[in-house]
Amino acid sequence: MLALSRGTFFSRRILSRQLHSALSALSPPVCDDRCSVLAEISDEPGALYKVLSYFWKHDVQITAIESRPDPLSNSAVSIYLSFYGRKGEPTTDKLLKDLGKSTNSFLFLDDRVVPAFPKHLSELDQIAGRVIDAEKGELQADHPGFSDPVYRERRRVLASLAQDYVFHQPIPRVEYTASETETWGAVYRHLRSPKMQENACDAYNQALALMEAECGYGPDAIPQACDISSFLFERTSFRLRPVAGLLSSRDFLNALAFRVFFSTQYIRHQSRPLYTPEPDICHELLGHAPMFADRDFADFSQEIGLASLGASDHDIKRLATCYWHSVEFGLLREGREQRLKAYGAGVLSSFGEMEHAVSGNPTLLPWDPLIASTTDYPITSIQPIYFVASSLADACKKMRDFSDSLPKPFRARYNPLTGSIWVDRPVKQSFGEATR
Repeated sequence: MLALSRGTFFSRRILSRQLHSALSALSPPVCDDRCSVLAEISDEPGALYKVLSYFWKHDVQITAIESRPDPLSNSAVSIYLSFYGRKGEPTTDKLLKDLGKSTNSFLFLDDRVVPAFPKHLSELDQIAGRVIDAEKGELQADHPGFSDPVYRERRRVLASLAQDYVFHQPIPRVEYTASETETWGAVYRHLRSPKMQENACDAYNQALALMEAECGYGPDAIPQACDISSFLFERTSFRLRPVAGLLSSRDFLNALAFRVFFSTQYIRHQSRPLYTPEPDICHELLGHAPMFADRDFADFSQEIGLASLGASDHDIKRLATCYWHSVEFGLLREGREQRLKAYGAGVLSSFGEMEHAVSGNPTLLPWDPLIASTTDYPITSIQPIYFVASSLADACKKMRDFSDSLPKPFRARYNPLTGSIWVDRPVKQSFGEATR
């Protein structure tokens, strides 16, 4: 059964690559020659039709249209329109002149400059190379492996595998050492104890059982990221992508928009198998990966990623804080008794964190991204506050509502067939300091 599943995964991935190549050849290049306008029209029959008729008159293609009641008037509607063209071109100028005459008020929106973001899966290769030096700051003082030259050399070798990886290559298999496998086994046995399973959410337990059957999960061998990525892609279109170490919040969140999770391939130091101050394969593969097999959780994660594209530094910090309080340390209520269960990877991959989270000692708050986004947290110690969702679907809905409330100059969507991001209006990307 396992061999058949892997063969199926492989053939489908080949087909997906061929389909992507064909679509890329057929699809026209992304055009940034677009204009945006914001107008107010009377809330009466035929008003919108009159505005749209000018686009037909001048043979101009609309790329996006939004309408909503004007908060300052009960008799007016605000509409946003994006269309192909450039101010200064004869056709565009004639259209803008007609629109100005037929609306109550009219504003031409100049291109907004936003922080640069990837627009295609292949551009994640550039992001993966921007690893933050983990030997600086808080992690260095508390890392049991940074004073071990053998461990540091092993980290360098594994990091080079991730740095050499490029889009559409198979994720390289790692030959883990006996010591590394022993460390994994010690962690695995603790995390698969009855107490941990009892306090983990149903989606996690169900997915991990499947991964034990299909992906080689178990205490005696470290599963391979390539097998896990294929497993996840079949179920929720999420995939893993190797990375050499820590990334900035912006880079890490941007990848989630593509349903890609950056995963390390190294393991914690053998001297302290039940502790790590940084993400490693125990945290990634035992904490995060099983949850990406759940559709609601996968959608929830992508919502955060899409909201991060082109976001200001201020909003990136808010989104990263939401990520910490949910994807990393989120709890939810489940079952008839509404028992407290964990769905965050930082809880699911730590026996001590799990024991603390459900003990009744920490502060529990209802999941509210608006509040969570400004709630501080410690990085290398047990969490004093946890946010509790009523379900994974509810967590996703509230995150989507929060994302929609952020002040962004465009809306972004991911096209899984082409592996690209589509934005509904013209923007200019800044490769320098992000706008605030």
